[in-house]
Amino acid sequence: MLLLNDRRQSWFGAFVSFLGLSWLQWMETVRRIGAFTLITLGVVVTKWGVAGRVIRPEIREQITRCGLRLFPTVAFLGFALGFVIIGQTVALLSKVGATNLSGVLMVTVVVRELGPLTAALLVLGRVGTAAVIELGTARALGEVEALEALGIDPIHYLVVPRFLGLTVSIFCLAVYLILVALASGWIFGFLQDLPMKPSEYFGQIAAALRWEDFLLLTLKTLAYGSLLSLVVCYHGLAQPLRLEEVSRATARTVAQSVVGCVFVDGLFIVLYLLL
Repeated sequence: MLLLNDRRQSWFGAFVSFLGLSWLQWMETVRRIGAFTLITLGVVVTKWGVAGRVIRPEIREQITRCGLRLFPTVAFLGFALGFVIIGQTVALLSKVGATNLSGVLMVTVVVRELGPLTAALLVLGRVGTAAVIELGTARALGEVEALEALGIDPIHYLVVPRFLGLTVSIFCLAVYLILVALASGWIFGFLQDLPMKPSEYFGQIAAALRWEDFLLLTLKTLAYGSLLSLVVCYHGLAQPLRLEEVSRATARTVAQSVVGCVFVDGLFIVLYLLL
């Protein structure tokens, strides 16, 4: 009996130690990413306009890479989201005679939650992972040190364009996805012969929207873009890497980015409830 109690205490102690160590590691990562964020923001402010002929094309390239090239995929996801969620919801509400609630549900589910989060996760999966591999490989091969030897600030040249490009792209993609999803939801309802005219459908959505929705949608997407770009660039550049460590850095980027997006989403849910 005493031996069993000793084993339970040892397992409990090991579990507590594991949780404590994991918590300390996460806090250290948050501290380092926070310091990297301050450095990046400082470079954006102090070197705004410096080497514009070099930086502006890089920003446009990142917007094209993160935004324009993902438009077909976002359109497909928007149609799927509209058919699967909006169309089914409107159909169920019409069966129970509660179509007057469709606008509130669409704004809550699509505009506030699924649209921004889906756009952010799509950019993370399609562009963020590739950027970590690209930056991590450059760091492992010594290309970052070569830039510093030439007098080029790696933060200004490599991080700032990705920071601005991902932030702008996620905002635009989220708005585009929301519009496509809302339109495809009405198309699904039209194909199902639901007794709801386009003016009634979009009128209910417009009536459910408040000015806070536009403000918080903008802030949420900008927060997603800033978070993802900084986590991606941190794991690609801010620490020495060997080639065999790039894949593990990519896995850490995905895990921490998803956790960060969920945390940001929780903060904005609290804001929605308070407003």
